Amino acid sequence: MIYLDYQATTPLAPEAFDAMVPWLRDQHANPHSTHAAGRKAKAAVEYARAQVAALLPQGGRVVFTSGATESLNWAIKGLTAGDVVTIATEHAAVLDTVGALGRQRRDVTVLPVRHNGLVDMDAAFQAIVPGVSVVVAMLVNNEIGVVQPTAALSQLADFAGAPLLCDAVQGFGRMTIPECCDLVAISAHKIHGPKGIGALWIRDGITLDPLLHGGDQEGGRSGTLSPALCVGFGHAAGLMAERWETDATHVERLWMLATERLGPDWQINGSTEQRYHGNLNIRRDGLDVARLMSDLRDIAFSAGSACASGSGRSSHVLRAIGLSEAQARSSIRLGFGRYTTEMELTEAIDRIMAAADAQRIAGGIAA
Repeated sequence: MIYLDYQATTPLAPEAFDAMVPWLRDQHANPHSTHAAGRKAKAAVEYARAQVAALLPQGGRVVFTSGATESLNWAIKGLTAGDVVTIATEHAAVLDTVGALGRQRRDVTVLPVRHNGLVDMDAAFQAIVPGVSVVVAMLVNNEIGVVQPTAALSQLADFAGAPLLCDAVQGFGRMTIPECCDLVAISAHKIHGPKGIGALWIRDGITLDPLLHGGDQEGGRSGTLSPALCVGFGHAAGLMAERWETDATHVERLWMLATERLGPDWQINGSTEQRYHGNLNIRRDGLDVARLMSDLRDIAFSAGSACASGSGRSSHVLRAIGLSEAQARSSIRLGFGRYTTEMELTEAIDRIMAAADAQRIAGGIAA
């Protein structure tokens, strides 16, 4: 299997797995217990918290959660009632959450994006005004890799007196998290850590109403933490810090290989300048993506967000940048990173292009 779906999830780093094993096999104490075993587990959790915090801005605290979906829900719902402003290309964890608030008579503004996937700043200027309780913006889009102008949005949010919540799931560990953010949601399994754990970074001075009740173990978030998951997350974050330049160089090399190898029939969706290069979302007019994926079952790639797979809907992100329904449905996403080899990527692209060519030839014969 050639794995090219890094935006959906990343392979677990062997080092993170090894760090987790003792806490899964031998050390089962509750980190919130006061006996010696519990204190040892607590120390492991706090060390992991520091490893995660090292990749985040100063002047805030890291609260472990079950994942970025919980973090985003908590941050949006936990702020004082008021207007919410977000972007049309956000993850469903944001759009569905603000949609639920809209049904509760909270005013919600969803900003449009331009054809390159970047937010329409004129619309943002009109919408982000006093009375807004939170501005929500994804740092790196999970479907098309576009990097939003977080600093510019933060300036508008500051003027309005609203915090900026950043969904940094795809950018955490790969680029510097902007200091201007007030809340940051992240997830372990997108940085070669385990599934089932994420975090919310909260700037000092910001208070959120709890989303969960029943113990307040994390100072605003209730629930017993898993030392194994925390340790795996922390170890993965530490590896991201150690391998920052190496991973970035490798991704750039893979991006150049992929874009040079693809023929002129393939178009890149979204900005090619303001973009994370480990995400290559491309389309070819007339492509039958379902057939392509069936023909290439030993290559793992995506037709869009994993969270929307099986829904029957085309990508809301691709529609938001102005693609037609047919264009959206003829797009695929290739995600690559640390463990992708050049040989694997070359083989995958060659086979994808050959299968797409075969479709066109078969279509021409049938016509």
